Amino acid sequence: MSESAPSAPPAPPKRPRRAADGLRPLEGPARASAYVCEAVSCLSAQSHDILLKLGEQVSGAGLKDVEVKRVGCLLLCASGPLVQIPGTGQLFSNVRPDDLDAIVEALADVTPGEQRAPEAPFFSRQRRIATENSGRIDPESLDDYVEKGGFEALRSVLTSMTPAQVREEITRSGLRGRGGAGYPTGLKWNTVAKAVGSPKYVICNADEGDPGAFMDRSVLESDPYRVIEGMAIAAYAVGASEGYVYCRAEYPLAVSRLRKAIHSAGRAGYLGLHILDSKLGFEVDVRLGAGAFVCGEETALIASVQGGRGTPTTRPPYPAVAGLWDQPTLINNVETFANIAPIIRKGGAWFAGIGTSTSKGTKVFALAGRVVNTGLIEVQMGTTLREIVFDIGGGIVDGRAFKAVQTGGPSGGCIPAEFLDMGVDYESLVGVGSFMGSGGMIVMDETSCMVDVARYFMDFCREESCGKCAPCRVGTTQLWILLDRISHGGATLDDLAQMERLGAMVQRTSLCGLGQGAPNPIFSTLRYFRDEYLAHIVDRVCPAGVCAIEPAPVPV
Repeated sequence: MSESAPSAPPAPPKRPRRAADGLRPLEGPARASAYVCEAVSCLSAQSHDILLKLGEQVSGAGLKDVEVKRVGCLLLCASGPLVQIPGTGQLFSNVRPDDLDAIVEALADVTPGEQRAPEAPFFSRQRRIATENSGRIDPESLDDYVEKGGFEALRSVLTSMTPAQVREEITRSGLRGRGGAGYPTGLKWNTVAKAVGSPKYVICNADEGDPGAFMDRSVLESDPYRVIEGMAIAAYAVGASEGYVYCRAEYPLAVSRLRKAIHSAGRAGYLGLHILDSKLGFEVDVRLGAGAFVCGEETALIASVQGGRGTPTTRPPYPAVAGLWDQPTLINNVETFANIAPIIRKGGAWFAGIGTSTSKGTKVFALAGRVVNTGLIEVQMGTTLREIVFDIGGGIVDGRAFKAVQTGGPSGGCIPAEFLDMGVDYESLVGVGSFMGSGGMIVMDETSCMVDVARYFMDFCREESCGKCAPCRVGTTQLWILLDRISHGGATLDDLAQMERLGAMVQRTSLCGLGQGAPNPIFSTLRYFRDEYLAHIVDRVCPAGVCAIEPAPVPV
């Protein structure tokens, strides 16, 4: 393309909670309306029935001007079904079909310009960029997305910016890939743009498979047009003509809404030939994965998109130079693409002004585990773990003591209480033996056994190993065997030393990030909770009472 100018929560209450209970969403319109969450968590709790019955009761009450509307994720995922009255800030949780009278009554009492009560920390401490439309638009409505400023950024780049200027703006923003490694997005885009080869491709990695992670899935379910717009802007910036979204088939709602969005965007002229009457031609298709965790790795993902077995290959060459069908290929994940449109609309300097000196912008996390408010959160880089767990998360369930938070998925690490006041960014997490990952954040309390936690993640890694290289195929299994032996009280100190040596070997010699990162949970738990390993081995007890320690053999 030419560079010339423009071409486990607490038990649910029996009745739905009202806003007075302290949970209020972010800003909304002044008109009387009711937003019903139809992300997958709420749908699984029968929120579609709530949508239909609430509509019937609103109509039966003669509230002709009230809109009952489907929206995406309302963030407080474990408390669904959720219904929001955005004009007043009321949020009803754990709603049942027989509990709609209070909502209808609240809708009848809405007064335009009514004073909104202060927001609870779960909402007020967040800063939403990638998720700014989640819970505010109908994810299947192109009109809703456009009304919120959708495709303005795409129109702007096609009419007033060269591809080089777009790349420069992304570089200026300091955006780093949100898939885990944190590679500078602008640098990757420039590499693809300068690579020799045609056609060029754009791939959105939506193969989110970390235990407890649902950030990308939620964005696709709640705001699929945002991802499409980001991909189209990227295509213009790097000179690509075809795009693919690689999403696991286990996410049928995300896939369905994404496909509908692609179809609607194409009919409206936001995809296809001569997008918005420009020279840009860009088509997007969806490719389904079978749920292999290793396909989150770029080269394995590419192999799967091409119809082959999803196994990684050695690098270089990197996909930016020789990727899909050996052509230059740009790969970013869902959250990265979701940040592109607001960066173009508000400027790279605006985005760079958020976060820390090396980690710009915000990060979306799936906050789960032993915390009161579980759900989807988006916070400014540099927000402390204490603020996330105790202010946004509401603290530990049942008032128990905080023990650790695990970030980075199966390849991440467990961070103890001594680092609660550490700001969360790429460098700080690596410094304490973990890393950002795609954004899973699992909180653990005193009832968690760290040996058992390491064993769980190692079991996941050995099951998900593609088997192509021996260090990962054999090493992860042997590491799991040693952890299992420790957890049952049958290991020796020699076994512990062997596990450390083997983990280092697997980390150094595995082909891809799955094997290279698999020992991280072992290393981080040994670093901060070695006493628990010694208790299992020397004292033959599990301090948390989780592991089934076998009786010691009786000397004959």
